Amino acid sequence: MEQPAQQPEEQSTDGRTERSRQSRLKIAEAVLALLDEGETHFPAERVAERAGVSRRLVFHHYADMSQVVETAITRRLEQLIERVKPLPTDGPRATRVAALAEQRARILEWITPAQLTQLRLEKQSKRVDEVTAQVLELARARLAEIFSEELDRLPPPRRTEVLYGLDAVTTWGAWHHWRSSGLSEEAAARTMEASILALLAATDPAQPSE
Repeated sequence: MEQPAQQPEEQSTDGRTERSRQSRLKIAEAVLALLDEGETHFPAERVAERAGVSRRLVFHHYADMSQVVETAITRRLEQLIERVKPLPTDGPRATRVAALAEQRARILEWITPAQLTQLRLEKQSKRVDEVTAQVLELARARLAEIFSEELDRLPPPRRTEVLYGLDAVTTWGAWHHWRSSGLSEEAAARTMEASILALLAATDPAQPSE
């Protein structure tokens, strides 16, 4: 059965909706571009200039600049999820650990400007909280997959303890601590790798005493 042709008024409404969506996205992407250049403050005039729109249009789409920044941070977190590619879930432990540490270090360094901006927000938006929770849940699930060989040896309570330990040393809080303490990106990645290996060593069967 053929669908009825879209009427001119409906087409016009759809066009306006899409243009509005594109404008909102362009403004949020402008904030991210400034973030990536090291900016820490986002005056409306600067954001509008980078987005190629008028200051008036910024406040047509957003209530205030806090809402613009929240939208941009949400977009950056969604981009983070897109960057998380599959990693090996079998094979030598050292290979799996090295692959995980390399990916996490690269992504955590990239997300740092947005995370620091998020900390400066007076009030967190519900959407930012939701996406952050989604990112953390995904990260923990990936750890359980990558190290299932080791974690499945443990009884449930101990398995949870080790999994959350792995989670703690591979998320942004630990990364920021190492980097702000003076470690280079390379040294912080090595520290992460060493921390993962130390936690996984606890899953190895006890060796019989001589």
